[in-house]
This record gives sequence, C-alpha cells and structure tokens, in this order.
Amino acid sequence: MTLPAPASDPPSAEILCIGTELLLGNITNGNARWIAEQLASLGIAHLRQEVVGDNRERLIAAVRAAAGRCRVLITTGGLGPTPDDLTTEAIAAAFGADLSERPELWDDIQTKLSGRGRPIAASNRKQALLPVGAAVLPNPTGTAAGMIWTPQPGFTILTFPGVPSELRVMWQATAAPWLRAQGLAQGVFASRMLRFWGVGESTLAEQMADLLEGVNPTVAPYAGAGEVKLRLTARAADAAQAQALLVPLEAEIRTRTGTLCYGSDDDSLASVLLEQLRRRGHTVAVAESCTGGGLGAALAAVPGASDVFLGGVIAYANSVKQELLGVAPELLETHGAVSDPVALAMAEGARRHTGATWALAVTGIAGPAGGSDDKPVGLVHIAIAGPAGSSSEAVRFGSSRGRRWIQTVTTGEALNRLRLHLL
Repeated sequence: MTLPAPASDPPSAEILCIGTELLLGNITNGNARWIAEQLASLGIAHLRQEVVGDNRERLIAAVRAAAGRCRVLITTGGLGPTPDDLTTEAIAAAFGADLSERPELWDDIQTKLSGRGRPIAASNRKQALLPVGAAVLPNPTGTAAGMIWTPQPGFTILTFPGVPSELRVMWQATAAPWLRAQGLAQGVFASRMLRFWGVGESTLAEQMADLLEGVNPTVAPYAGAGEVKLRLTARAADAAQAQALLVPLEAEIRTRTGTLCYGSDDDSLASVLLEQLRRRGHTVAVAESCTGGGLGAALAAVPGASDVFLGGVIAYANSVKQELLGVAPELLETHGAVSDPVALAMAEGARRHTGATWALAVTGIAGPAGGSDDKPVGLVHIAIAGPAGSSSEAVRFGSSRGRRWIQTVTTGEALNRLRLHLL
C-alpha cells in the first residue's frame, strides 16, 4: 500500500469528532481523549478539538478551517452506510475532489458482512468510496475503512470510524507507524498518573505548588469523585529518557504525600487493596446498604479478584440485615439502621458467614430523601471487621452532590480505610 508523504511543515494536530449524538450528549466522547493521549505519546502537538454534528455544510466548513491551522487533522465518526454518515463525501467536497470506488474495499465489505451472516445492502457500497488520490487506512475488524489523504500541501487528513475498538486497532496498526515514519513525532512524551484519596484538590495543589510550576516535567492536578490525580508528563528524545525524568519527580511527590497516594496509572483503590490482601494470604467480604452493591462491584471488577474477594450481601431492608447478617433486632430498634452498632454487626455477620479474614460494611443515607436533623443525607457509617476485632466510624459527605456521588465516595472511602488499616 502506497501512502501519501506529508509536507515538512512543523507538525501540529487537531481532532474533529463527527456525530449529532455527541452534541446531544447521548454518548461520551471517549475517542477524543484516547487520540489526544496517543498524540502526546508520539510528541505531536495537539492544539484543538472540535465536535460537529451530522451536517454536510458545517462539516465542510470545519475541515476547511482546520486546513488553514494544522498539519494533521484526525476525524472520527460518520463513515457508516447510513444517509447521515457524511464524513468522506464532505471532506472530498471541501477540496473539490471526486469520489471513486475502491474495488478492494467493496470486496472486503461483502466478505465481512457475509461472514457474519448479515445482509449486504446497496447502502453499504458507499463505504467503498474515497477521494481520488487518498490512501486506504485499513479497518481489520469493521466495514468502515478510513483514509490518509493530503488534499493540499502541508495538510493531511486521517479518518476513523466512531467505534472505539475499531479506531484503536486502526491507529496502532497503520496510523501511528505512518506518523512516526513521516517524521511528525517531535520527541516522545511519557506520562504517569498518581492517584490520591483523602485529600482535596486545592490542598494537594498547595503542597505541590513549586512542582506545578515546572516546565519539563510538568505536574497537573485533576479532581474526581473523592479522588484527586496528579498527571506527571515529561518530554525527551526517546521513551527511556522521558521516563527517567519522571522518576525523581514521582519520588518527591510520594515522599510529600505519604499514604495519601494509593497508586498510579491504572490502579484503583479496589485493585490496590486486593493486592495488599493477596500478599498476606487474606480474604475479604462486604455487607452493603446505601451503596447497593457498589462496593462488591468495585472489587469484582478487578481481574483475578476471586482469590481474595469471597462475596457479600446487599442488605437494604432491615429484615435482610437480620436474617442474612444476624443483626439483632434490638440494635435496629435502639440505634436505627444508619448507626455504628448496626454497621459493626453487618461487618461481623459478613465475616462470620463467609469465613473471610476481613469484612467491610456500609450503611447510610444516600438521599435525596430520608434524612433528618440527627441523620442527614450524606451520613454514612463504615465498619471494618478483622482478626483483632471490629471498628466503625461515621462520615458525613453532605448532600449537595447527589445520590450517585454519595454512593461512589462511600465505596472509595470504605476501600481506602481498609487499605490504610492494613498499612
């Protein structure tokens, strides 16, 4: 396959995501984030992102504008067979180019559809059309091939389907090697994400104030639901040098923050906790009320969790707390379901019935209703039961951020408390 050679202008890239569903918020634009990370790893300056709906004229205008600003335009979406899939024809129209059918693409489309037992519609044939002069960007898994096309000197377009799995395969197999081979990469970026629990973004930023002013490597804070992250990014001539720049910076941050930093990159509180337990030969079980299974789901989402996580009970009703976890009726009558005594009994019941080394229990008021002056929405009791006994503590998360946020931070807080307990 012969691919077009780009001009020698300074490399910069833009991302154009196409689809009305993105503008309506029907789906999350994860493709832009993933492509941005890939560009950073290649050392290609990424200056702009844009989203355009399925509108031919607006798409033509967006492509023409990008041609005057950047060296590489990467598009996602709009390569399907339906009438609203307009990307290829709009890009061709933007530069006054004709479309031509590529026989090899039409053969590939028919083979894939037949192999999946799907009918071949006349509309599928439009996916075999590309602008005259464009090179095929193969799609090994789907029917929507992309293209690599230089319609004018110093400007190249790479198109991808909107299906994330197809995009990623196409990027790794063809696009990334092409970008490297054409000399568009200017050095290499290396990134490291450090993850923190139990500290606010502003507090952490104050602790890192001098490091946030660094130029290479850089440090940038991000806040999530109860979690704060610091992204460390370094640029160098090759990957090894870039990684080496991150080592002393990461060590300094970990020294300053101690146990607040629970992991890095793809770590989660659940994965870190499970590994701690695994090293000790310990197991864990859960008993949940207000999180409705979120605690167990977080643990079960980690591959290989089954050797450590034994199971749990979702005990919303008091009757379930009594019958499955052995919570005494008098505890519920005297203290209420949202209390330390009940949380303790839930944790001890989960540990007793499963035989786990440790058990976590949570009970609280996630709202939006059900709170009182004594027990407001956002009040949660978290208990830990273990070989040396049990303990429970109340945490007040507040009600302003809503039910789902309370459930999410309750899950994280419970996992983090056991993590710290094991330390």
